[in-house]
Amino acid sequence: MRSLKPLALALAATAMLATHARAADLPPMLPPPPIEDYGGWYLRGDIGLAKQRLDRLDHPLFASAVSFSWVDSGGFDAAPTFGLGLGYKYNNWLRFDGTIEYRGKAGFHALDSFDNGGTMNTNDYDGAKSEWLGLFNVYFDLGTWRSLTPFVGFGVGTTYTQIHHFRDTNVINASGGFARPAGTWDFAWALHAGFSYDVTPNFTVEFGYRYVDLGDAKTAPFQNLDPGVPCALGVCHPMRFKGLSSHDLKLGLRWMLADMGVSHWAPPPIISKY
Repeated sequence: MRSLKPLALALAATAMLATHARAADLPPMLPPPPIEDYGGWYLRGDIGLAKQRLDRLDHPLFASAVSFSWVDSGGFDAAPTFGLGLGYKYNNWLRFDGTIEYRGKAGFHALDSFDNGGTMNTNDYDGAKSEWLGLFNVYFDLGTWRSLTPFVGFGVGTTYTQIHHFRDTNVINASGGFARPAGTWDFAWALHAGFSYDVTPNFTVEFGYRYVDLGDAKTAPFQNLDPGVPCALGVCHPMRFKGLSSHDLKLGLRWMLADMGVSHWAPPPIISKY
C-alpha cells in the first residue's frame, strides 16, 4: 500500500498541470462593455388649449389722433390646437421631432378712445386669429422614475398667421371700417416643459406646457365704411398685430415605430484545442 501513495500523488500533480495548460489555451475573459441604449422613429399627435396675447395693435392713425389712449389694449379668447409630428428618439435622454400644428380661431377684442373735435369717440375692434405653426424641436429627457419622465426642450420654425373678419366700429360717430382676411409668414420659436408616462415600451402619454413666440401679423389694407374718406389720410394701411405669443397646455401621444430595447453583453463562446 505504501508503494501506491507516491503513484497517487504523481497522478494528481499530472492532472493539475493538464488543467492549467488547458486554461491557458482559453481566450481571455474581457470585461463587459457598457450597456448601450437606443431608440428609433416615432409618430406623435397632440391636442391643446392656447391662451394668447399681443404686445400692441399698430396703425399710422394712432400717432396722429388727438388724446388717443387705450381703454382696452386688446386680448384673445382661448383657442384649441391640433398637431401631428414625426420624431426620432436618439437615446434615453435625447430626442427630436418635427411638428405641424393648426391653431384654431381665437376671437380678438380691443377698445380705444380719441378726441374727435371736442367729442370723445371710441373705436371698438373685433376680429379673429388663427395659425399654421411648423416647428423643429429638441427635447432632453431628465430620467425616468416609475415610468414618469420629466423633460424640457426648445423649438424653432415658422408660422402663417391669418387675421379674419377684422372690424372697427365707432358707435358715437356712426362710422367704422373693416379689413378682409389676410395671412402673414413669420419666424417662430418655442420653449417646452412637462412630463411623459410610458404606458407600454412603445406607447407614451405626454403632458406639456409650451411658450411660443409667433412674431407679428397684419390685416389686409383697411377700408373705411364711408367711401368718401380718401386713402391719402392713412386709413387704408393694414392694422398690425405686434408681438404675438401664446401659453399652451398640451396632451400628446407618442407611438414608437420599432421595438425599443437595450443591447445586453453576452460572454463569448469557450474555444479550446482539446
